[in-house]
Amino acid sequence: MSQTRAIQGLALFAMLAACGRLEDVGKPPEISAIANTNEHYAMMRVPVPKSSEPELATDSASLWESGRNSLLGNQRAEQVGDIVTVVVEIDERAEISNSSSRGRSGSENLELPSLLGIPQRVNEILPDGASLDTAVSTNSSSSSSGDGTIKRKEKFSIRVAATVVDVLQNGVLSIEGSQEVRVNFELRELLVSGYVRPADINRKNEVSYDRIAAARISYGGRGQITDVQQPRYGQQIADIVLPF
Repeated sequence: MSQTRAIQGLALFAMLAACGRLEDVGKPPEISAIANTNEHYAMMRVPVPKSSEPELATDSASLWESGRNSLLGNQRAEQVGDIVTVVVEIDERAEISNSSSRGRSGSENLELPSLLGIPQRVNEILPDGASLDTAVSTNSSSSSSGDGTIKRKEKFSIRVAATVVDVLQNGVLSIEGSQEVRVNFELRELLVSGYVRPADINRKNEVSYDRIAAARISYGGRGQITDVQQPRYGQQIADIVLPF
């Protein structure tokens, strides 16, 4: 009875897991909503006015204006709700090769030709061919060797707009960015987050990924092709549970 209930429980679990997948049959993957995200709240927040650094006074007849929105003004992100472009260009190669070998041998012998006449008396009662003259004799040897090679090559080039969601007390900007592109029944998803110093943002309002502290970059997708490439739930469970 217990085995039957266990089989029924597994079948019920498989059916429940499959129900979520059956709902997506014939439908493209849904794009995440922008509302109620950290980027949305950051852009809706009213920035604090900067009174400590007043804008330079300009002549009313001058063609140039001071301020952030002018032609020569600072267009870099610096407050909550501002947008900065994150440039991710990764072209890395790594190759590691290790080899090791070890050898060890040992030999021990203990002979008792005479010890108060005990070996001679014991030899009389031992079977033919047995003797206590060589009481203990041991030999041991061990050897091990190992080789390991790791080769990795990564090439990645993307650009994504991120939003300043918070300004820390030390002036560092906390940024988050997301981008989703759907082509037919496959959705490409890109997520970026981390901490950026305002000084690392160039005049084009761009920052490189290697200047983002605690950078979290995720590039993936979901849809029909990705679903086919993933192993089934039963196979994933079997890989975890089975010891062989």
